[in-house]
Amino acid sequence: MTTQLPQDAQKALALDLLLDAWDKALAKGVEPEMLASVAIYAALADMVDNYGVEPVAEMCEELPARVRAGEFTLNDELGDEP
Repeated sequence: MTTQLPQDAQKALALDLLLDAWDKALAKGVEPEMLASVAIYAALADMVDNYGVEPVAEMCEELPARVRAGEFTLNDELGDEP
């Protein structure tokens, strides 16, 4: 019987595993833009399969504001704008 990890531990482990796979794909010659596109496609396809089209579409409508707010920025800078 396996015990389920807490959500924060699951997120940390999932991110670690995905970043490892990302690095391996880059090392094999996959361009970062292609890798990002495929990763987004796979994530959205899985979410649609689990939650349905409308909830995922509604979540995607919120993405521009979340991106602009820096939610997906990995460093301290939010871009080139002053």
